[in-house]
Amino acid sequence: MTPRILIIGGYGAFGARAAERLARTGDHELIIAGRNGTEARAFAAELAAKSGCTVTAATLDATAASAQALRALGAAVVINASGPFQAQDYTLARAAISAGMHYLDLADARAFVGGIGILDAPAKAAGVLVLSGASTVPAVATAVVDHLAPQFARLDQLTYGLSPGNAYDPGPATTASILGGLGQPFTTLADGTMQTIHGWDDCHRHTFPVLGRRWMARCDVPDLDTMPARFPTLRDVRFYAGVEIGLFHLSLAGLAMARRWRLLPDPTPLTRPLLWAKRQLGFLGTDDGGMFVSLDGRGPDGQPKRINWHLIARCNHGPYIPTLAAVVLARKLARGELVATGAGPCVGFVTLDDLLAEVADLDIKATMAAT
Repeated sequence: MTPRILIIGGYGAFGARAAERLARTGDHELIIAGRNGTEARAFAAELAAKSGCTVTAATLDATAASAQALRALGAAVVINASGPFQAQDYTLARAAISAGMHYLDLADARAFVGGIGILDAPAKAAGVLVLSGASTVPAVATAVVDHLAPQFARLDQLTYGLSPGNAYDPGPATTASILGGLGQPFTTLADGTMQTIHGWDDCHRHTFPVLGRRWMARCDVPDLDTMPARFPTLRDVRFYAGVEIGLFHLSLAGLAMARRWRLLPDPTPLTRPLLWAKRQLGFLGTDDGGMFVSLDGRGPDGQPKRINWHLIARCNHGPYIPTLAAVVLARKLARGELVATGAGPCVGFVTLDDLLAEVADLDIKATMAAT
């Protein structure tokens, strides 16, 4: 039988892009699922007509899915692209294990990704692989650092971040995730110890090749735990995110400050009105986004060494980046090329070469400079 890949949230901002990439090869069938069956069927029909791939639809809620419902769909792999993961538990992952299906998600919620290991024993017993965070963080970022770290005798500091173009439409789940972190305390490795900072602290501008200067600010991500565990010589890990339009970025900084000083409650109820306003101003800015990774430490000669790596995405191709790890892994799992089992964060399962090969047909280019 042709293997099937089930994408829950498959018509959303990232799920639809994952489906588009998977439909290109035609060696597996796709099932587009979500709470809204009408939207799932409409997107499935559109994708099938465009790609020639066999695409069907199902109505399925990631927060209430059962093993029986998953078995009825007959998929080999399930991708959870539903978000926001800050508000989810492991209901879908547990159901996938019980159904004998591999599970991948696009989570960037630190607690969610970090806690997935609780399912390690049942996943191994079922002979399936369960990976959380098969997205830009931690999967793609880790692949970049894995690729560059061998050039260092000792890696001391890691600084990296993301800046999408204003043309990108994040959708309600991603917007709620961003708003939920504003002003909230979290820990990160600084000067060799875990220290507390707050969401959207340290606003500054980073200069990207081609894109120019963009505002960035500190954010909480799973990598703040997984990077120090994977690279134990690190003394400092800093992750930043930003939005292209300075007024939007600084407005979020204002909300973060108000929440930090308890002048504003949880801003997530503002998700839909703020997303509406952002969409009305979508003509501002560009459709170009970027990612940067800077590594500092000592080279093999004992001298200070720095590598600055950038990924520049144009033509609104940046939103494909968060889907790449899940797409690469889903293909390998569906084909039986990846035989690992167990559960954990998605670190070390994809290489930078895997990811760059996946975007060879897109306007996404990597650059690197070492000093």
